[in-house]
This record gives sequence, C-alpha cells and structure tokens, in this order.
Amino acid sequence: MNGRLKLRRGVVAAEDPLEVEVEGERRPAWADEHLLGEMREGDEVVVNVEARDLGLGSGGFDVVHVNLTRGLRGGGVPGGEHVMKLNYTSLQHPVEPTERCNALTPHAGEKALHPIPVLVIPLHGHLAPAAWAAARARPGIKVGYVRTGGGALPGSLSRDVVELRERGLLRGHVTAGPAYGGEHEAISVAGALDAAANGLGWDAAIAGPGPGIIGSDTRLGHGGMAALDTAHAALALGLPTLLSPRLSGADPRERHSPVSHHTLTVLELLLAPVQIPVPTDDPPPATLVDAAAGRHRLVEATAEISAYEEAGLPSRTMGRSIQDDPLFFAAALASGSALVAAAPAGGVGSG
Repeated sequence: MNGRLKLRRGVVAAEDPLEVEVEGERRPAWADEHLLGEMREGDEVVVNVEARDLGLGSGGFDVVHVNLTRGLRGGGVPGGEHVMKLNYTSLQHPVEPTERCNALTPHAGEKALHPIPVLVIPLHGHLAPAAWAAARARPGIKVGYVRTGGGALPGSLSRDVVELRERGLLRGHVTAGPAYGGEHEAISVAGALDAAANGLGWDAAIAGPGPGIIGSDTRLGHGGMAALDTAHAALALGLPTLLSPRLSGADPRERHSPVSHHTLTVLELLLAPVQIPVPTDDPPPATLVDAAAGRHRLVEATAEISAYEEAGLPSRTMGRSIQDDPLFFAAALASGSALVAAAPAGGVGSG
C-alpha cells in the first residue's frame, strides 16, 4: 500500500539529544514537544521510522508520533478554538488564526493598508543571512518570518529561527497553511502576509519553507514551488515582492548551479513581475539574466560575506561551508539588503 505509515514501538533511551530504542537499536529521533508534550527517559513511544530507514539526509531520524506514557492527557486551548491545523489527520489540533488579529483588513479587492515588502526565499538556508543583512542595513527594522509549505512543517524544527529570535533579528514567526507550531498560526499564506502588514507590526517579511525541502528530480515536483504561491499571494495583496534566487558556485548537481532550476521555473511561471536581488560584486549568471527577460527586475545589493561569517550565524548549506560556496550566501545576503531598501523608511510597526 503506497504511503502507509511505518510505525514502531520504542522506548526513550536518551533525552538530549533524543534517542529511542527500537527493536534493540538506539536511534536518533525528534519529537515535537509543543504538540506531543515532554519526552523522558524510559517513556514508551510510537515512532515513525521511515526516514531513518530510508537514510534520508536532513530528515534521517525517527519522528515520535505519540508518547504512550505521558502524552495522552494533553490537548485543548483556553479559548476553545475550533480552527484545525493538520486537519483530518491523527495530529489535528486547534489553533487561533492570526488572521483574526487584523481588524483593519481591507475589503476584497483592496490592497494592503501598509504595503510592507516581502522577500520570498527558496529554501530555509536563506533565512539567517537575509535576516542578518536586513538588520545590518537598518538596525531596529522589524522583520518577521512566515513559514510556508515546501519543507519541514513543524515550527519548532528550526534552530535558525530560535537563534534569530534570541538575537532580535526576527520580530516574529508565523506558520502558515500546512506549517504549524509557530508563535502565530495562519490558515493561509495570504492571511499571514496580510496580518504581518496590518496587525503584527512588522516592517518587512521573509517568507519561505522550513528546514529541508521536498524533491522528486522533476521540474514541478519540489518544495521550491512554494515560492510561486507565496509570491503570488504577496503580489495579489499589493505588497512589494522580492524573490531571493537560489544560486551556487559549488553544488555538484548541474540543475542547481549556478542558478537552481527551482528559481528559473518560478520566474517562468510567475504571473506578474518581481524584484530579484543579486550581489553587487558578483555578475549575475547569464541564465538568471535570461530568465528575467525584461519581465522581472534584477536589483543589485551588498553582500557582506566576511561580516556575516564573523557574526556566528549558520554558515553551512548541504554540507558545504560559506568558504566552499560563497555565492549561495551572497545571494541571500543581497536579498536581505534589498528587502530593507524596499521597506518604508519610517516603518509601519504598531507594536
């Protein structure tokens, strides 16, 4: 049967990092404790072992499905919300949608009251350099992160978000659509961006998938396509929209170097123009120039590679360091700088 869950019973063997003993083997695992509750050594759990058995890269660990020892009495929210995330699955749970925070939502057909710029990123590795570059270009700017589909869905599965929040480089974290578990929940990406512009007090938004990205070695069957929907949502709301290009000078896969086919496909399918930030010191690849083809606008922006590396933020991508693949990080840094240039000088923050 295609897609049937591969669940096994296990016992928590270690808490930090989490390990679960399954059929006599200690295996690395991850548990969404925001959803399932805490995990303690000796707890009996049910884990999904598929990714570990398949030897996947970024997702190659078991995932706890339920804690049988202490996880069966949780649930419910004080407000009695009835909007569900992960709806009609065994993990469905109620959330309070952030769309409700915005009493000033324009009527249908109107544009956003506060047109904050939106940077659409192609994968999670662009988040930290883009957020850092934005803060570097304008200290105090209120940039938030909207997590979309396309990668990991749990909001708690990102060390980058935790560190960026602790350093004050992100104003907030909204999980939209199928993603869940952020500081705010949104039913749709459009709803998340609308709330960011009019209810959350952000000056700019970075929107894109969580860690990892779905792929199938096909033109359209990959998580990078989430950027197309996100860009269309931002454009439809009348928000200045930038698309951070996925560039690489070291990816051994021809389809991802120097411009990923993910970026090229999104640019081809977009129904309206966007801005494409490119590093000032690196001539844009010819394939990216051709993809823009007069429809989209290439925008040069600074990319302070050395300063970012010294900041101690994430500087590896798919096993490669920033020295191995500076172009990857330069594209994200330039995008953060360009995001600030597109933001209102006075800010729109309301809280």
